Amino acid sequence: MAIGIDQLVIALIVAVVGVVVGYLLRKQVVESKVAEAETLAARILQEAKKEAETKHREIELEAKELALQAKADLERETKSRRQEIEIAQRNLGQKEEALDRSVEQLDRRNRELDALVAGLGNREQAAAVKETQCAQLMEDAQRQLERIAGLTAAEGKKILLQNLEQEARIESMTLFKRIEDETRATAGEKAKEILAIAVDKCSQEFVMESTVSVVDLPSEEMKGRIIGREGRNIRAFERATGIDVIVDDTPEAVILSGFDPIRRAIAKEALQRLITDGRIHPARIEEVVEKVKGEIDEDIKKTGERTALELGISGIHPELMRLVGRLKYRTSYSQNQLIHTNEVTQLAGVIAAELGLDVKVAKRAGLLHDIGKSADVAMEGTHVSISAELAKKYGERPKVVNAIAAHHEDVEITCLEAVVLQIADTLSAARPGARRELLESYVKRLEGLERIANSFAGVSKTYAIQAGREVRIIVESGEVSDVQAYQLARDIAKRIEEELQYPGHIKVTVIRETRAVEYAK
Repeated sequence: MAIGIDQLVIALIVAVVGVVVGYLLRKQVVESKVAEAETLAARILQEAKKEAETKHREIELEAKELALQAKADLERETKSRRQEIEIAQRNLGQKEEALDRSVEQLDRRNRELDALVAGLGNREQAAAVKETQCAQLMEDAQRQLERIAGLTAAEGKKILLQNLEQEARIESMTLFKRIEDETRATAGEKAKEILAIAVDKCSQEFVMESTVSVVDLPSEEMKGRIIGREGRNIRAFERATGIDVIVDDTPEAVILSGFDPIRRAIAKEALQRLITDGRIHPARIEEVVEKVKGEIDEDIKKTGERTALELGISGIHPELMRLVGRLKYRTSYSQNQLIHTNEVTQLAGVIAAELGLDVKVAKRAGLLHDIGKSADVAMEGTHVSISAELAKKYGERPKVVNAIAAHHEDVEITCLEAVVLQIADTLSAARPGARRELLESYVKRLEGLERIANSFAGVSKTYAIQAGREVRIIVESGEVSDVQAYQLARDIAKRIEEELQYPGHIKVTVIRETRAVEYAK
């Protein structure tokens, strides 16, 4: 029993010692781990401080670089602004010098005008004195004439006036011919040069169009699909577009017929899309036609804006822009009106620049001179009056309105730009190949030319040549003198202007010759 107790005590002591030793060992391990953790934490903190210092230095360097870059940009911008200011100052100085020169020229012209006015006053006084002397001489001559001739003053005056009238007619026609020859000699070359410059700068090709459009088909089978069961597709298409669809024996093609070029363009584009898509039925037809209408309207708007931009014209009202764009689908004598308008505008600008006139007025009038052709059909009047009315309605200047209204001589011309527009319109419309006439109207014009010329006394033969642009008249030399030949040419030209309508100009040439024939026997 005693042994058992001793063993128990020993076991207990061993257990206590083990617990104490375990505790001490565990404490030592924990203290070691705590020391390692503190060491690791200190190292991490130290590394974080170093990294923070590095980041701080990098941020400082980056900030310095940004500051230097901003400073350089500021200096560069300042230098650029300084240069712009210097250029503006130089330009201002040049303009001031030019203004000073203009003021000096104006003062000089005012002085010259004052001198001319003074000289004119002196001449008026001298003329009054001479007029008094002439009146006295005429009274003396009248008394002597009555005494010598035995005629009254009224009778003598009548005879004298008849003689003077005949002499004045001959002298006036001679003077007119001389002035006309001198004018042609001096102005002809300049006019040719101006017109040549204008035409050379603005010449374009013309696209000839008609009232029908042809749509190619991939196969003959497509004609049946276009017609549809019992013709429902073709009826739906014609109802949606307002264009007649002609399906005939033409291989792999159908014809679209209509006088409205915009509707015809819509119909052609819509039919081509339907053929490409392959789905052809009434609902699809209406959908495609509506979509194409919207696209054509947008194209009209963009065409007007692009045309004005290309011609260098700004400030045009949007409605006028739309009317200009509609000219793309309008033809006159088979001449595309947008191309015609473009060319007229450029010609008017070039001619106005050569003559020192207002180029902006001439070009704006050229751009808008035919918009009446594309206006709503509900508007009444000629295309000229409609164009002028629309230009006035949307705020165009009076000069522009007058040039438009007078470009076919419907109203009186009040500015030289209107004459320039007439010339440009004639150049564009009347040159060979620009327009195409019907044979019937062409023949009628030739007959009218010969009829008018033959109606004058003294005319022997008349020939209309150069496709109706010239008429040559042979007169009897015994009935028409050289001076009367010039008067006859003017009278015939005036009658042609009053009675005929034609594009461009018609040259009237009167030929008078004397033939002496004798036979030697």
